[in-house]
Amino acid sequence: MTSTSLRLPLALAFLALTSLPSKAGDWPQWRGPDRSDRSSEKNLLKKWPQEGPKKLWVFEKAGLGYSGFSTADGRLFTMGARDGKEVVIAIDAAKGTELWASPAGDVYSNHWGDGPRGTPTIESGKVYALGAQGNIVCLEATTGKEVWRASMTGMGGKVPGWGYCESLLVENGTVYCTPGGAQGAIAALDQNTGKVKWRTKDFTDEAHYSSIVPVDHNGARQLIQLSPKNVVGIDGRTGATLWTSPWPGRTAVIPTPIFK
Repeated sequence: MTSTSLRLPLALAFLALTSLPSKAGDWPQWRGPDRSDRSSEKNLLKKWPQEGPKKLWVFEKAGLGYSGFSTADGRLFTMGARDGKEVVIAIDAAKGTELWASPAGDVYSNHWGDGPRGTPTIESGKVYALGAQGNIVCLEATTGKEVWRASMTGMGGKVPGWGYCESLLVENGTVYCTPGGAQGAIAALDQNTGKVKWRTKDFTDEAHYSSIVPVDHNGARQLIQLSPKNVVGIDGRTGATLWTSPWPGRTAVIPTPIFK
């Protein structure tokens, strides 16, 4: 088990050496702006000073969980479990003060560690987050006010043994997620309403723990995802399956695919 708050000093060391709140320094989702895990920032230190990076602040209320961090417009976003609820948290990146905390759903509990697993995504002034029990929330980034919510299980998905761990992909007016199951493993939701736009009816694997990677290849915007049985490429416009490749996993299929 771990606590998100234990990771904050590491995040702060990074923040102390970068140019937040500039737009160039934004990291609005899992693995960065284009999910390549590459930053466009310049003039970063090649090594730490001997005395270490200067501590700017410490935040101790992030709660229990495995969520990562997103940054946008001078705010730091993450998730944690507090008092039986999983919450999305916004923090002032310069001051370390909590701006708001908004509930996503009840805490997911198991023997390997409780709490949320996904990293929030920031797009067009909204925060999109997924709780470990499959609750999806869209929140106003400035206030934390809920705009809409949806449910992976409500879309026919089954909560995996370690909980839903996906970090939502949001682009082109659409929220992409992987509820898994017979109704379609991958779902596309309207970014403004949460209503289902399409499902991958010919790809119905169960969900595990990977997150979707979007790429432009062969004239299509492909969504590449990893399931317990396959690596798959989905047309991001229609939900049609472009290709599959067997990749049988066992207990837990976790890694985010890498495209090159």
